[in-house]
Amino acid sequence: MNTTVALVILVAYFGMLIAVSFYTARGADTTTFFTANRQSPWWLVAFGMIGTSLSGVTFISVPGAVGKIGFSYFQVVLGYIIGYLVIGTVLMPLYYRLNLISIYGYLEKRFGFWSYKTGAGFFLLARTVGSAVRLYVAANVLQLALFDGLGIPFEVSVLITIGLIWLYTFKGGVKTIILTDSLQTIFLITAVVLTIILISQNLGLSFGDLVQTVRDSSMSQVFFWDGNDSKNFFKQFISGTFIAIVMTGLDQDLMQKNLTCKNIGEAQKNMFWFTVTLVFVNFLFLSLGVLLYVFAQREGIAIPERTDDLYPMLALNHLGLVVGITFLLGITAATYASADSALTALTTSFCVDFMNVENRPETERSRIKHAVHIGFSLLFYVVIIVFRQLNSKEVITAVFDIAGYTYGPLLGLYAFGIFSKRPVMDRFVPWICVASPLLTYIVNENSSAWFNGYQFGFERLLLNGLFTFVGLWAVSRPVKKQMPIAA
Repeated sequence: MNTTVALVILVAYFGMLIAVSFYTARGADTTTFFTANRQSPWWLVAFGMIGTSLSGVTFISVPGAVGKIGFSYFQVVLGYIIGYLVIGTVLMPLYYRLNLISIYGYLEKRFGFWSYKTGAGFFLLARTVGSAVRLYVAANVLQLALFDGLGIPFEVSVLITIGLIWLYTFKGGVKTIILTDSLQTIFLITAVVLTIILISQNLGLSFGDLVQTVRDSSMSQVFFWDGNDSKNFFKQFISGTFIAIVMTGLDQDLMQKNLTCKNIGEAQKNMFWFTVTLVFVNFLFLSLGVLLYVFAQREGIAIPERTDDLYPMLALNHLGLVVGITFLLGITAATYASADSALTALTTSFCVDFMNVENRPETERSRIKHAVHIGFSLLFYVVIIVFRQLNSKEVITAVFDIAGYTYGPLLGLYAFGIFSKRPVMDRFVPWICVASPLLTYIVNENSSAWFNGYQFGFERLLLNGLFTFVGLWAVSRPVKKQMPIAA
């Protein structure tokens, strides 16, 4: 794609986001930044959450991975449905009943100070690393499409990218993001639909032929039943359920948007429609993956060694200007919808959970919020640069690897808190939550030798949560029975 065209597209795109941010930030204070004054329409939240959940990782890695793992990822997506049902019926009513700004305030009420700080700390670690990895995906694409042509090195282009996110989120926070993420979701879905249509036209396929091509491809296999295969249905489905619970229901980023709805009824409607739409959109991405491989095979185009590069390579170099433009808009929208939301959630969590801004005057709250916002922006930059040097896996696999280790303790904490009434010795909780990922790593590395060839996939998240749950049980006490009152 011509560098000038790419530059014009991105300038117009970010000009739109910045204009929206100025509109939504009028009269905004820190309460607006953290909760949007709890006045968000549920349908707008639901639509915007699609872009936040998918991110640039889904946009690039899911279609590219189809050549290696087929439609097996859809087994995980089916598991999401159960996970979102648990979120809507168990977790969200809990958060609304306690009137929380940060969802980790529940841990303080249930267990105590150290559990609260530990849970919030694991979220900060998980979301910082995960969101930086997602932003790394888009930074690579923007480097290829634009910054290489301008002679700007990767380190500088990443700084520009993060600076733009900071610029349109620093004032309005979650109120701005709910609107900008909805606009970015439109770009994301439009991009994938237009790409499918234009590839189909290029291949001379009618709609019926398109469906038949995807269905007949060996890459469209959804279900895998071999118990020793990491793609086994039960592993994937159950893991998808718990991935949804921890990466949405126990994640301040996604829940912060839900908590801006007017009441629990509207928040639950948001979760229902979000679930239906997200499953459909993921199926579109998988179908796109088949078409990309079919097109490359017909044109004699070599598949890149890193399958994450397949969609960008074809869109920017082989499928014409319209696909190139829509791809660039789509990957940018997908990644910024995830990164801007994460930056706001991280700022909120740190301010509320560690700086106790709720108990400070507005001028001091605002000053702390701005400093923390800048701090996490710089941290994103550092993590991206480090990840670029270290990563050797497909990006989507790397993200879920990280999630399996960092979200596991959160899963164990909330499961124990909800399903057991036993009080714990709070001072031991941080040690348990650090030990659990280490034990999980040891078991994961030796699973093939210890368990007759069994290999852990995404379900390492469950093992991690189980270790945490058992550890909490070990440092808990039975609930004291109330003595009957004499008549």
